[in-house]
Amino acid sequence: MNARAIPPGAIDDLDGVYQRTALYYSRKIAQFGPQPSGVDWRCEPTQQLRFVQLLKLCDSVGDFSLNDVGCGYGALLGYLARRRRLHRVDYLGIDIAPAMIEAARGAWPRHKKRFVAAASSPRTADYSVASGVFNVRLDVDLAVWERFVERTLRQMRETSSLGFAFNLMTPVPPTVDSPAELYRPAPDQWIAFCERELGAKVQTLTGYGLHEQTLLVRY
Repeated sequence: MNARAIPPGAIDDLDGVYQRTALYYSRKIAQFGPQPSGVDWRCEPTQQLRFVQLLKLCDSVGDFSLNDVGCGYGALLGYLARRRRLHRVDYLGIDIAPAMIEAARGAWPRHKKRFVAAASSPRTADYSVASGVFNVRLDVDLAVWERFVERTLRQMRETSSLGFAFNLMTPVPPTVDSPAELYRPAPDQWIAFCERELGAKVQTLTGYGLHEQTLLVRY
């Protein structure tokens, strides 16, 4: 993708958001390869801690189908293979960055069809999860980024028959430095959106050692 096609500060529509985000993560995976830093996570333990929280959405379920929105190089598929051996999970990974899908298919050569390059899932599954997809807004205008969050949540609602889960970074005190490109919304904003606009019930998970929250959305 040509970086010159998206001048800094010129992102005022969702197509620009998708392009800038895909470019950002394409550069990450090219720099670091298929490992947590390649999808902008600090380390594998915190990456897997997030998986634990997200999958509490379907902890008590036997076999199920799952859309992994913003799947990166497919780390969640590896986690499921290790932790969900007793149940069948029909997994599909979706990512807007073709480079990420290429990395996922390289990491999982026997499961290439489980990964697709797209902005939203091409199928409806029982559940969907999104880990970290809303955290890094780069230089995108806040109002435009929140339109992106809203569209993504609506798409997850439309392509998940039982529920979905996602995480958000939480605000920090003014005395704590936080990079301007990180998105740290007030928690109540997106809880209210899911309840009011998507007709869902929301369970919020906090206190697991990270400056974030996980929202489990069921209907």
